[in-house]
Amino acid sequence: MALAATSKVVLGSVAFLIFWVLAVFPAVPFLPIGRTAGSLLGAMLMVIFKVLSPDEAYGAIDLPILGLLFGTMLVTIFLERANMFKYLGKLLSWKSRGPKDLLCRICLISAISSAFFTNDTSCIVLTEFVLKIARQHDLPPYPFLLALASSANIGSSATPIGNPQNLVIAIQGKISFGKFLMGIFPAMIVGVVVNILFLIAMYWKVLCSPKDEENPISEVVVEEEAVSHQFSPARMSHLTPLNPQECNGSVELGNTVQNSSHALVSSQVHVIKDQSATSESEVQMVHSGTKEETNPSKNVAIVVDKPVVAHVVQSSEGKDYMNVKWKRVLWKSCVYAITLVMLIAMLIGLNMAWTAIAAAITLVVLDFKDAGPSLDKVSYSLLIFFCGMFITIEGFKKTDIPSAMWDAMEPYSRIDHVSGTAILAVVILVLSNLASNVPTVLLLGARVAASAAAISKADEQKAWLILAWVSTIAGNFSLLGSAANLIVCEQARRSPNHGYTLTFWTHLKFGLPSTLIVTAIGLTLIR
Repeated sequence: MALAATSKVVLGSVAFLIFWVLAVFPAVPFLPIGRTAGSLLGAMLMVIFKVLSPDEAYGAIDLPILGLLFGTMLVTIFLERANMFKYLGKLLSWKSRGPKDLLCRICLISAISSAFFTNDTSCIVLTEFVLKIARQHDLPPYPFLLALASSANIGSSATPIGNPQNLVIAIQGKISFGKFLMGIFPAMIVGVVVNILFLIAMYWKVLCSPKDEENPISEVVVEEEAVSHQFSPARMSHLTPLNPQECNGSVELGNTVQNSSHALVSSQVHVIKDQSATSESEVQMVHSGTKEETNPSKNVAIVVDKPVVAHVVQSSEGKDYMNVKWKRVLWKSCVYAITLVMLIAMLIGLNMAWTAIAAAITLVVLDFKDAGPSLDKVSYSLLIFFCGMFITIEGFKKTDIPSAMWDAMEPYSRIDHVSGTAILAVVILVLSNLASNVPTVLLLGARVAASAAAISKADEQKAWLILAWVSTIAGNFSLLGSAANLIVCEQARRSPNHGYTLTFWTHLKFGLPSTLIVTAIGLTLIR
């Protein structure tokens, strides 16, 4: 296939190269502007160099993907406010029976939570829990950190909302939530099991502790961490409370009860001035059930309440506390119920973008307060990054370089042969680690699907699912393979009391064989 005009090829390649460098290395010394600004720079250059017209640039932005991404992020924020991730943290150490059991739990919880709340979210929330539990029991953190990151990537492959590249595939491939889940779920389950076995085999000596049976993992550390752990997608911070006025209603109520008790003590002594009430019986009529002291010279009665009055007021405060507590429980139940309804609606085939947006707006309305603090937590920088990336990738396609490369590989990458599937998987794996998984999906998706559609309609859907599986599992290849890996590494390094540096070579030693084995096994199970 012939390429576009030379000027368009050269200028489009330059713009794409700038985008690629800043997306893969966001803090390069000569232009440390970050990924989001880098994507906007690439998009702007595509228009300035006339690779794309302004109208074509606007048309390249995929609004359904942005809508689905926005809706799921907002729903996740409300789930965090409803303590969903605190409960996930508790599951890590609930009646755990030692390091191997803990590693299995981390893999399973990470995989399941990533499928429905994205892999990045799970890694942000659970890294600190994992570090604390490992340090508390004198265990090296790296097997557990590797388990968290790798299982998050594997688990996120199962659903369209598990990671950004799956969002692109589900929307562009017109694959419903249910079909996507059923197509990849068997591969995901087997992949998680294989990953667990590989981790245990590789780190058997590290995980064999004489304290396994004598000193089971306790839940105390998770309880302590759950109080302060909050998730903010916009800032990737677990140290700042989401809403200090709402995070702990019981603390506020405790303060209220305490303040009321002080007020009650100060008001238990009443000074009653009554010129005619000088007798003990008249004073007792002023306040039933009280004990009094009188000053005959001034006709002043000092009435001291019995403790029964304090009990009455404290009982009233207790009722108020219970009312607020039950309101909190009801609100949490609504959040979980609406999230479940959203997932069911996606499973039965409703439009995923509008379903996620509808669930998010419903939660905003039911919250019945200013939505600003919750909306501020949405990662708008990620949405802007996607806008710039859509434009940049579309401009690079206009150079016809991706089409020419695919035309050369297509005869050897047909998925109706085992060898063709293997070659396609290798191409996706390499590109996902060189150019990142989302750009790889945007570059290859339509061409791979079109090639498979020439075979059969079923093969077209299978091609999309193979692209989703391999591009996601490719993230486990190296530390730089996915954002989830980098999040675990950075969260662990910056942990205030339990810091640990997960090195590139430590990850590669596990990631390279694990990725190849899990990818190969999963390809045989995708339908």
